[in-house]
Amino acid sequence: MGIAHKVTFEYTEDVPILIIEGDMTSEADAEVMRVFGKLKDKYHPKYLVINFEKTNYINSAGIATLINIIQNINEVGGKVSFVGLTGHFQKVMDIVGISDFVNTFSSDYDAIADIKAPK
Repeated sequence: MGIAHKVTFEYTEDVPILIIEGDMTSEADAEVMRVFGKLKDKYHPKYLVINFEKTNYINSAGIATLINIIQNINEVGGKVSFVGLTGHFQKVMDIVGISDFVNTFSSDYDAIADIKAPK
């Protein structure tokens, strides 16, 4: 059986975007945190966009990983934005309360525009 997830990141308009493909479960945790750690060490981001457009499934372990990342970015006074949540994923985020701590957008560019907008 092949790997059920793939985690990468890109840097667009000076904003890091973490891209999670496949399943966000305990099996993906180490890879998500490895890629996030690499991104954090290299760029020291205050803002982070997490793209879920190609994420198929998330469970409680995946939720715990997201909370860890959100707390990490919050510690530097930053903010996490989610992109590409399906209706089901949005409900899950609402139920567990993550929606209170992130901004949600339909595209990377909408998230980046919000981050770069004068406050």
